[in-house]
Amino acid sequence: MKPAAGYSNRPTSDDPRDVEAWGLTEAARRLIHARQTPENSDLLRQALSLNQRLWTIFQTSMVDPECPLPKDIRDNVLALSIIVDRQTFDRLIDLDVNKLDRLIDINRAVATGLSQRPAAASAPAAAAQSAAPMPKPQTPPPAGPGKLSISI
Repeated sequence: MKPAAGYSNRPTSDDPRDVEAWGLTEAARRLIHARQTPENSDLLRQALSLNQRLWTIFQTSMVDPECPLPKDIRDNVLALSIIVDRQTFDRLIDLDVNKLDRLIDINRAVATGLSQRPAAASAPAAAAQSAAPMPKPQTPPPAGPGKLSISI
């Protein structure tokens, strides 16, 4: 996914994970703003519409035969998108800003996950760290009667 033009706070990276995380964070931010201004139902509709479009893009990507993600991840994203669809449609019907937490939480959680780098990217650092010699553990001094000794 590429960042859309016209946004003042676009992501600086073209990495798809960063762009998707930014999109989810932006959608969550707009939902929060709509919750803070409950008298403006148009703002809520716009925020919900943006969130729905974003998750529709994810759904389309997950069913694409050329999607490089493992099947279990695609299935999990699709299952999560069904929850997002239901919540979004419910909020479009009742326009209840007090029931946006689930959508906001899902967007934030997925954005956080996308912002983390896969283990393969951090493997060289972990390998270098495991190759370093480990210091010998020190034996704690004996504890006197009634005293607790903890060494870390």
